[in-house]
Amino acid sequence: MVRFIDDHRADYGVEPICRQLPIAPSTYYEAKAQQADLTRRAARVQRDEVLRAEINRVWKTNRCVYGARKVWRQLHREQHPVARCTVERLMRELGIAGAVRGRRVRTTVPDLVAARPAALVQRQFAATRPNELWVADFTYVATWAGLVYVAFVIDVFSRRIVGWRASATMRTDLVLDALELRPDVPVRGGDPDAGAPDPALHAHRGCLRACLAGKGVPPLARGYHGSAAPARV
Repeated sequence: MVRFIDDHRADYGVEPICRQLPIAPSTYYEAKAQQADLTRRAARVQRDEVLRAEINRVWKTNRCVYGARKVWRQLHREQHPVARCTVERLMRELGIAGAVRGRRVRTTVPDLVAARPAALVQRQFAATRPNELWVADFTYVATWAGLVYVAFVIDVFSRRIVGWRASATMRTDLVLDALELRPDVPVRGGDPDAGAPDPALHAHRGCLRACLAGKGVPPLARGYHGSAAPARV
């Protein structure tokens, strides 16, 4: 509000603007006085200004890799008693953070321009018989040896994993192999002669859907949850 009044006080004046805003003229003038004289600020605000400079100095001195915990410990070594939560708060306000080991992994890459057909499941994850509804997902697990990517398909009725694959690389074959079911898992929802429908498959957005489309599953609504009735695998 103070900045807004500064921008328009030359045209309308301080008091008329304050009458339209939830701020008293005395509050505005006090804020301006504190900007000109730092000693008029609250003790916590003054201390925060000093700590911001110290935190920024420690962070830059250590190649911008220290997080809140290491900055906090370094300040204590230098005889700057401060709470760790205060260091975390001020680092957030400064927009600085420590380096994070490893790399960020994205298994969901939505296609914002692709067609988005309506979802068949409508997030109603309930089934009355086996192989009526399957759900599929694609994720990763961090291990000491590195990242392991896992794709799996679960039958909603039995909660049984009907297909899964794990790999050290995020490739299309990983997702497609999850649909290569074991021989003891029927593909159709019942007796083919009885005309039982194929199970509906619900998959999350991103690369999993693109891979399923390449397997013969109609394209799903990328960018949203969605579902489709797949062709036989």
